[in-house]
Amino acid sequence: MRIVRLVNFVTPCSGGLRTALRELGAGYVAAGHEPVLIVPGPAPGEEITDQGRVITVPGPIVPGTGGYRVIAARRPLRRLLDRLRPDRIEVSDRTTLRWTGAWARARGIPSVMVSHESLAGLFRLYAPGRLSLRPLADRLNLATAASFDVVACTTEWAAAEFRRLGVQNLVRVPLGVDLTRFDPGRRDQQLRSSLAAPDEVLLVHCGRLSTEKCPERAVDALGELRRRGVPAVLVVAGEGPRRQSLESRAAGLPVRFLGHVADRDLLAGLLATADVAIAPGPVETFGLAALEALASGTPVVVSRVSALPEVIGQAGIAVGDNAAAYADAVEQLLDRPEGQRRVASRAQAERFDWQTAVDGFFRAHELPPLSVSASTGAQGLPR
Repeated sequence: MRIVRLVNFVTPCSGGLRTALRELGAGYVAAGHEPVLIVPGPAPGEEITDQGRVITVPGPIVPGTGGYRVIAARRPLRRLLDRLRPDRIEVSDRTTLRWTGAWARARGIPSVMVSHESLAGLFRLYAPGRLSLRPLADRLNLATAASFDVVACTTEWAAAEFRRLGVQNLVRVPLGVDLTRFDPGRRDQQLRSSLAAPDEVLLVHCGRLSTEKCPERAVDALGELRRRGVPAVLVVAGEGPRRQSLESRAAGLPVRFLGHVADRDLLAGLLATADVAIAPGPVETFGLAALEALASGTPVVVSRVSALPEVIGQAGIAVGDNAAAYADAVEQLLDRPEGQRRVASRAQAERFDWQTAVDGFFRAHELPPLSVSASTGAQGLPR
């Protein structure tokens, strides 16, 4: 079964989305399918990877986004899709690639759109107080649901804006986490000594430094904790258009900016070594970085208006979007015995494994689950 996956708004540093695409593609390969991922890039290219074939299509950078690219030219992409002759398409962009749903329907190809963002949430963040934008979000969401056979949402929070409109073709498909790489056993005392003094609290923020992630809240929380006399330090792992302004905001505070951490093992060690992670993005529809922290045994403070309260359960704390609330939550988590909070964090993460996620996507595509597919192989599946 050839599953062609299309995605826009990615960069070499798009950690969560790239991780999800990689893990799902590897799951499709393991089940005997032929996944093909189409992504925008600076130049055309093609390679065979563990997640299947990856085709890069030239796409311009969207101004002001810090490097996000999109596939803007429809005609070449349409020709590519016609040449690939997919059995299924899976689209991770509900705006600029919505037209591919109609393309698939005209050819009798089943289609799935994966909702990786909340339009209502993004409008609320970028244009606060403009009530007129909610009808626009509703119209766009209805158009998306009508264009694809299935709308896959990773959390109930992500599904809510569709359910409110009476959309029926929804499925819930949680993502997963690499429970082998992200593990409490990765805790590294030598790494900790290089980042914090023995009596200091080590905080970590892991994510793209962009407006929708609100990374300034982690810096402000550190400032509030220091004002209270808590000897906390903050490590920021991530890159993006807000970095320069964040560095200015953090002036005088013990903040270390690591940039994008491409080494996943190093990232796993950092997350396992931290005392508390902060994931303040108010429009997160799943929050893979927060889940990786939990898998590493590190509790997380999150925004209560995002989807993350669903993901972290009782292993972290969801708060209002202000520095005092984040500082309060950090102190509350530190009051819990360390062993208890680390065990609880890991136990919560173990509810989200990638095989379950892959099986969920197979259900969205109306295909057998990974265990069945892998046992039959590609020969046992219709073409």
